[in-house]
Amino acid sequence: MARRLLAALAAISITVSVLFGDSVDCFDGGGKSEPQPTLCDELILPAGYPCSEYMIQTKDGFLLGLQRVSSSSSSLRFGHAGERGPPVLLLHGLFMAGDAWFLNTPEQSLGFILADQGFDVWVGNVRGTRWSHGHRSYSVKNKKFWDWSWQELALYDMAEMINYIYSVTNSKLFIVGHSQGTIISFAAFTQPDIVEKVEAAALLSPISYLDHATAPLVLRMVSMHIDQMVLTMGIHQLNFKSEWGTNLLVSLCDTRLSCGDMLSSITGSCARHYLCPLCLKGFDFISDARL
Repeated sequence: MARRLLAALAAISITVSVLFGDSVDCFDGGGKSEPQPTLCDELILPAGYPCSEYMIQTKDGFLLGLQRVSSSSSSLRFGHAGERGPPVLLLHGLFMAGDAWFLNTPEQSLGFILADQGFDVWVGNVRGTRWSHGHRSYSVKNKKFWDWSWQELALYDMAEMINYIYSVTNSKLFIVGHSQGTIISFAAFTQPDIVEKVEAAALLSPISYLDHATAPLVLRMVSMHIDQMVLTMGIHQLNFKSEWGTNLLVSLCDTRLSCGDMLSSITGSCARHYLCPLCLKGFDFISDARL
């Protein structure tokens, strides 16, 4: 009974965090903004890997962050002919961002592993995530900023990433997608001008339907049509990472509540295999309410 009560309190904290969470610090539609740390600066350069930042613009005006990562070994970085290896684009999952590929040690993080194998690693960050840069016209407080779904991620965000990387490297791409990164890949690959630029794809935890979802909280939210309820209330941005909400979840995980049980209610039983602090660090927790 106590465990159920604590789990219920955790669910309530998530809901309140969505409704009253702090605003994220992002590009503000042309206004002045404080410089923010970059993914290269925070995770990749400190690990000893060369990293460059790029910003690209989608056809509907979103400014996306791309990072290019090379091996720490110069011989692997440029190969025997002085050229980079084949380009590979990493696409993160829902409520995550490009840092998800670099959170563990270099021996355990796919982004670092691919760089050390000689690949020219490009890290994608879709609209609305921490490492992207807002919109050319809309502030993040404007509901139009959040008026999109995974179709736009496929046909605008992923398409622009692939076109840009192809123009820079003049080489077909390898794609690695996780979860949300797989469904937008499926959709993008229906476009002949996109798929002709792709050499091959590795899709991790692929998703196209929710028929086999086991997460109790997710199933309950679907049955309640929570997406329509949220939009009717005028909420367009889901921000699970407000300061007090994150602190509350961490404190719950450090006490009597099983963090594995709490995360399993949201993600399914696979969450039991991860440490709670790492999960909270890895989730970007900001998205469009329609996703």
